[in-house]
Amino acid sequence: MPAFAALFPEGGALREYLSQVLGTLRFFRFSDVMDILLVTFLLYQLIKLLRDTRAVQLAKGILLIAAVYGATVLLKMNASGFFLSRLWDSVIVVIFLIFQPEIRHAVEAMGRSRSGLLKIFSRRGAQEQQHKSARRTAIAAARAAANMSAQKIGALMVFERRTLLGDVAQTGTLLEARISAPLLGNIFYPKAPLHDGAALIRGEVLYAAGCVLPLTENQNLPGSYGMRHRAALGISEQSDAVVLVVSEETGNISIARGGVLQTDLTESLLREELTDALDWESAENPDGSGYAAQRWKKFWSAE
Repeated sequence: MPAFAALFPEGGALREYLSQVLGTLRFFRFSDVMDILLVTFLLYQLIKLLRDTRAVQLAKGILLIAAVYGATVLLKMNASGFFLSRLWDSVIVVIFLIFQPEIRHAVEAMGRSRSGLLKIFSRRGAQEQQHKSARRTAIAAARAAANMSAQKIGALMVFERRTLLGDVAQTGTLLEARISAPLLGNIFYPKAPLHDGAALIRGEVLYAAGCVLPLTENQNLPGSYGMRHRAALGISEQSDAVVLVVSEETGNISIARGGVLQTDLTESLLREELTDALDWESAENPDGSGYAAQRWKKFWSAE
């Protein structure tokens, strides 16, 4: 192998490094591959959880504490190091307490899945189920909105999508009831105790009611927009949620997405808009392939 010897001369650093790599691979087992894949998957899910719960700032704070703690250890700052070490010992418990609703939701989703591992390669069945679920939710919400519009009853409904809104749910009252038009009508009945706030809908579940939403900071809105419209725009700017608003003054039906308000919707148009918005996974992946299949097709299409 004269070419190999010319590229990697004996005694060279690169040849020594390659020899070490090959020596390590010689003892590499299948269980080691599975171990690496499992750790990678868990880290990916952790990052996804942080992103989906709008907890990036919290993650930055934890990393800052870790960096300061490392600096105190290196600089031998005993008093600060002792305090931060006690704080760092509790960080896992604190994370579980803060993300309890989101962790519970993720575990419930895994429990409802009949083929969680197979979804890595195929999601067609899951997408069909999601489409049916989105359709049922849209029908119930559109029917309730039309009834409230006719009676000029104000309503504010937040439909959770990819971004989990556990922090919003904590500002209201947890219900976890199956969504229906009569239930929504009862929630927003003017004399009902939870009517003055937003309803948070997660899938086909009315997860919470009486929730407080952040208001938009957009100062260029028409004066006819009330607090419900400003709250709808605010949460739609901070997440990917779809928000349904029924005006108490005019009975006008609107939806907010990405900080944009679409007004003057009929029941049929609202039903179609909500179905499309809530069936977001099918729109992103129309052929129903799983994550691994998507990566594989992308690899070959790039060739």
